[in-house]
Amino acid sequence: MRLRAVLFDMDGTLLDSAPDFIAVVQAMRTDRGLPLLDEQLIRDQVSGGARAMVATGFSIVPKDAAFEPLRLEFLERYQHHCAVLTRPFDGIAELLADIEHAKLIWGVVTNKPVRYAAPIMQQLGLAERSALLICPDHVTRSKPDPEMLVLACQQLDLDPASVLFVGDDLRDIESGRAAGTRTAAVTYGYIHPSDNARNWGADVVVDHPLELRSVLDRALCSC
Repeated sequence: MRLRAVLFDMDGTLLDSAPDFIAVVQAMRTDRGLPLLDEQLIRDQVSGGARAMVATGFSIVPKDAAFEPLRLEFLERYQHHCAVLTRPFDGIAELLADIEHAKLIWGVVTNKPVRYAAPIMQQLGLAERSALLICPDHVTRSKPDPEMLVLACQQLDLDPASVLFVGDDLRDIESGRAAGTRTAAVTYGYIHPSDNARNWGADVVVDHPLELRSVLDRALCSC
């Protein structure tokens, strides 16, 4: 079936949001008189969400009494710093232009809550270009469950087989496969050093956003 739409995960796929996460963790450490961490240590935990970043940033485990206050402070600070340093990955602007030039639909399906995702999309001028933004707020089960992608395909009135879902986490690929979409795994995102995107079972694996150009060309020529 000919490709009709491309859906992207947000963090680590469409956008490099790690700098804002890193800034929040470092600011929290500075306020407590702690030295700055190696930024890569924080970046490696982005895919694990606030819990993973707080655990790494403060060498603390979730069962510790101090953990939850730190997590809530992290989320509160991030609310005000979620669109300061975040930018599309190198090559994404050109890729989106190619997608739009080909008259394809594109959108975002992310496990990031809408209170963060929507302002980021707006700040970067992507909200008016994206056909949809699906967040956990819109479903009962987020990725790796297929519900988010099923909803996206329903809203676009498209057969999942005509949709390519691009992500940087095993959850993205599992969600896409379960929903019936085609899947592309990207290696440039927030993949833990011990993980390997080539083991996730995606239809294609790419190392740079612009490598998706050839993937799209092949999909547009298929029938």
